[in-house]
Amino acid sequence: MLVEFAGGLLARSLALVADAGHMLTDAAALALAWAAVRIATRPADAKRSFGYQRLRVLATFVNGCALLFIVAWIAFEAIARLLNPVPVNASAILWIGTLGFAVNLLVFAMLRRGDSHDMNVSAATMHVLSDLLGSAAAIVAALVILWTGWMPIDPLLSLFVSALIVKTAISLVRRSAHILMEGSPEWLDQGELRRTLEQKIPAIRDVHHVHTWSVGPHETLLTMHALVNGSADQAMVLKDTKALLAERFGITHATIQIEVEDCVDKDCAEEPPIKRARG
Repeated sequence: MLVEFAGGLLARSLALVADAGHMLTDAAALALAWAAVRIATRPADAKRSFGYQRLRVLATFVNGCALLFIVAWIAFEAIARLLNPVPVNASAILWIGTLGFAVNLLVFAMLRRGDSHDMNVSAATMHVLSDLLGSAAAIVAALVILWTGWMPIDPLLSLFVSALIVKTAISLVRRSAHILMEGSPEWLDQGELRRTLEQKIPAIRDVHHVHTWSVGPHETLLTMHALVNGSADQAMVLKDTKALLAERFGITHATIQIEVEDCVDKDCAEEPPIKRARG
C-alpha cells in the first residue's frame, strides 16, 4: 500500500493512489477484526459494565467517514484530470502495479490454504480479491498509456477503483452508525420474537415493551415485559423465556420483567401495534 501510494505520487498516477486507498480500506478492516479479538478479552469494570466492545464500533465509524473523504478527493482529482489530462510515468505504474498484483496473489494463495469455513478468513479472501482487481486496473492503465498514449484511462480507472472503496466505506458507516444509535439488530424481527414467546410458553399472555440493541457487532441485548397468568410459576416462566431466547435467537443477555397485571409504564401504551398470530 505504501509503495503504491509513494509510486503513485512520483509517477503522477491517480490509479495507483486510488488502489493504495482501496488497500487502506482492506488493511483497516482486517486490523479492526484483529483488534476486536484483543479488545473483547479485556474485562468489564465499574465504569464500563459492558467492557470495551463499543470502542471498535466507534473506530469503524470514524474509519468509514475518513474513507469517504479519501474517495471524494480521488473523485475530485480524477474529474480535474479528465478535463485537463496530466502526463504520467506509465513505466513506473506498470512496475509498481505488477508488484502489487504479485503480492496480492501471494496473500490470496496463503489465505486459500487457511480454514475456508472461518468467516474472518473468507472476508479476508474477498478483500484480497478486490485488491487484485485494483492492481489489475493500474496495470491496464499503464499498458493503455504505453501503447496508445491515451492519458484519460488513468483517472477513469481511478474512479472505477474508488467505487470499490465507496461500497466498503458506506457499509462501514451505515452498520456502525446503526449500532451507535442503539438500533435493533437488522437480523432480528421483533414481531417474530414476540409471537414465538407467546406461542411456545403457554403461561405468557402478552409480550411488550421490547427493546433490543447491540453492544458490538455480534452481542445482542434485550429488555422486555412479559404478562403472565396469575397462577403461573414466575421463576419457571423466566427460566423458559431465557432458554428460548438463547436457543432460537442467540440472545443470552436479557432482562425480563414479569407482570401479572396490565403494564402501567407510559412507553407500553405508546408501542406500535404488532400483528400477533396466536396458535
